[in-house]
Amino acid sequence: MTKILMVCLGNICRSPLAEGILKSKVFSFKTFVDSAGTGAYHIGKKPDPRSISIANLNGLDITDQRARKFTVEDFDNFDLIYAMDNSNYQNIIDLARNENDKSKVKLILNEVFPGENLDVPDPYYGGDFGFKNVYKMLDEACEIIAKKINPNV
Repeated sequence: MTKILMVCLGNICRSPLAEGILKSKVFSFKTFVDSAGTGAYHIGKKPDPRSISIANLNGLDITDQRARKFTVEDFDNFDLIYAMDNSNYQNIIDLARNENDKSKVKLILNEVFPGENLDVPDPYYGGDFGFKNVYKMLDEACEIIAKKINPNV
């Protein structure tokens, strides 16, 4: 089973969307997807209502997710760790214990734009358009990830 962790800052906007989107694309094969935040701001809370809304508009229900903080143990529990932006990437790398831990961490948009190290913008302080834009970016990246996990899809 492939285990994938999506990580953003608070685990209420981008990473819950990425978790929900990837789950919808890999539900038929052995893949576990979760999400976490590098900050502890929203532990135990549901995703942002705007993330829930844009997910619903696209046929996904992410209301059962609860925010949690990224931990060092996540390096042991996951095969791939996707950071939503360079700041989160660096926060995760700073917790890495060794090169094996570091090798699991990737920027999610590098799946779409290899080597460009682009950020998924944080839509928290933006309007609804920001969430639509983020959903589109994550959907494209998750489609590529799903095909890498199971090329027969």
